[in-house]
Amino acid sequence: MKDELRARLRLPPPGARVLCAVSGGADSMCLLALLGETGDYTLAAAHFEHGIRGAESLRDCAFVEDRCRETGVACFVGHAEVPRIARERGAGLEETARELRYAFLERTADEQGFEYIATAHTADDNAETVLLNLARGTGLRGLGGIPPRRGRIIRPLLGLTRAEIEELLRERGVPHVEDSTNDSDAYSRNRVRHTVVPALRELNPAFEKSVGRMTELLRRDEDCLDALAEDFIARHFDAESLPARELLSLHEAVSSRVVRKLLPRGASGEQIEAVLTLCRGTERGFADLPGARLRFERGRLYFNAGADAEIEEAALRPGETLTLPAAGLVIRTRIEAPDAEIHSAFKTYPLKYESINGRLTVSSPREGERYRPAGRGCTKTLRSLFAERKAAQFEKRLTPVLRDETGIVLVPPFGAAERCAPQPGDRLLVIEIEETK
Repeated sequence: MKDELRARLRLPPPGARVLCAVSGGADSMCLLALLGETGDYTLAAAHFEHGIRGAESLRDCAFVEDRCRETGVACFVGHAEVPRIARERGAGLEETARELRYAFLERTADEQGFEYIATAHTADDNAETVLLNLARGTGLRGLGGIPPRRGRIIRPLLGLTRAEIEELLRERGVPHVEDSTNDSDAYSRNRVRHTVVPALRELNPAFEKSVGRMTELLRRDEDCLDALAEDFIARHFDAESLPARELLSLHEAVSSRVVRKLLPRGASGEQIEAVLTLCRGTERGFADLPGARLRFERGRLYFNAGADAEIEEAALRPGETLTLPAAGLVIRTRIEAPDAEIHSAFKTYPLKYESINGRLTVSSPREGERYRPAGRGCTKTLRSLFAERKAAQFEKRLTPVLRDETGIVLVPPFGAAERCAPQPGDRLLVIEIEETK
């Protein structure tokens, strides 16, 4: 691989175990070939056969398996009847396919011990995503496009255009298959790809690369504003209220993020503006939002949770993904070998696997619960820990508490129980917690 090309790829460190998501299309076949060229990785392919395109879908699966056999790459295959599952869920076809595909990739990586999952998103995909987000209405986060990394999911091709990838395939003689649905304008992304992007490319032939530079800058700005909001909350939030004058003295780009962080997840821009408008008043007032009621009184904005907002108890099994709709969270678990290096952008908590006693469950905190957080040297009630954190009432209700048959195993803001804290040489149960989008 040329040094110039290597420098443009977002490659994992040498020696890493990488599971490459391969559909059989040009982008994923290029990714698999480029990762294989380095010779630095333990590499395998993962193909998800979704059953959407009938015989063509089975053709793609056979193609990927045959190609992996020819090149000596291990290949893991998953199958699902996505159209049927989407109907049963009352969900969209694309949304269901994406959710099931990523669940398969995560599960396979867990079972086979891969540190990274590489997907073949390109500069073109990034530009299309930004345009779709723009059309639907978005803020900085949406305009930041596809992140180069999300947890252990990496996107090495994000700096390359589709045209560059096709040229790389020609140079290397790497075959691929075409997805017939790519020609159909029944999908929003295809309409953007076939109509909007070509028009913008006429204005700027390097349109996709320009968008890539923009998204990188906007992600930096988003990180900065997010940090300013976190700092304000740490200094001014007293577990139930904020001083309205200080909140309104912030730039609106920061004040809106402060409010968003303290509201139940999924609050809209209109709802956040309604809260800030409440703070501009001179008399006592209320704002009712889904999952929360806010009160403005004597210069302070009070946050209170909705009475029905809580996490119902559910089983948590290693290697599976659990969605907590009330909390707006997804919990993923996997088992790791002793002393594995844990990489993740999620909130990640390694536990000593052998310390887990029986069934693992998760739910909202229970009245009077206490445990011994690792590193504290004492047993604390959850109530006192939340008080130290100055947590809002809704945050207390919507914090997932993980328990086994002995007691509390993990409370994410405060960490693992002392008995579950891993030591060198311990096999790990890794808990990853991500906010849903």
